[in-house]
Amino acid sequence: MNAPKPVQRDAACVQGGPATPRLETPRLLLRPLQLDDFDAWAELSADAETMRFLGGVQPRSVAWRSFLFVAGGWSLQGFAPFSVIEKASGRWIGRVGPLCPEGWPGTEIGWTIARHVWGRGYASEAAEAATDWAFRTLGWTEIIHCIHADHAASQAVARKLGSSPLRTTRMPPPFEDEVVGIWVQSSEEWFARHKAATT
Repeated sequence: MNAPKPVQRDAACVQGGPATPRLETPRLLLRPLQLDDFDAWAELSADAETMRFLGGVQPRSVAWRSFLFVAGGWSLQGFAPFSVIEKASGRWIGRVGPLCPEGWPGTEIGWTIARHVWGRGYASEAAEAATDWAFRTLGWTEIIHCIHADHAASQAVARKLGSSPLRTTRMPPPFEDEVVGIWVQSSEEWFARHKAATT
């Protein structure tokens, strides 16, 4: 009997865990998922406009599996999208941060913000904190954003972060029919930009 082949994974996608970081911005708190976040997560996942470019609406049972997927990332890899908490209200308003599932086109910072707080700059504010954390703490050398060609709002966030469109690609199954743009920036570009901004 042949021995099973070892699973090959990008070293950047395997950090080990669990981890419990907390990031703060002027208006937001970013932390790993808590069980109490699920009702707001499920509400976001059921919103057709929010989920338009993210595979479509998820019924509560499917949203639960996605929720556990992110919780498992924190437990097994030591990173995953953060829960985003609005400081002023204490409300859970979205998920933003690092992800690198099996078959993914790179080390990504992604964002999904609840529609009732769109237009306040929360995606950019949270993604900037998460990007800096991924470069500094996870040691990632490149960050991508997978963005649909029609998703102008997410493209604006990527530009604000300093990322540039590089190529298009198909997503891994079960979304292999989806073609997305890959927006990229390197850690060198990130640190050079932030150094220049503080001098």
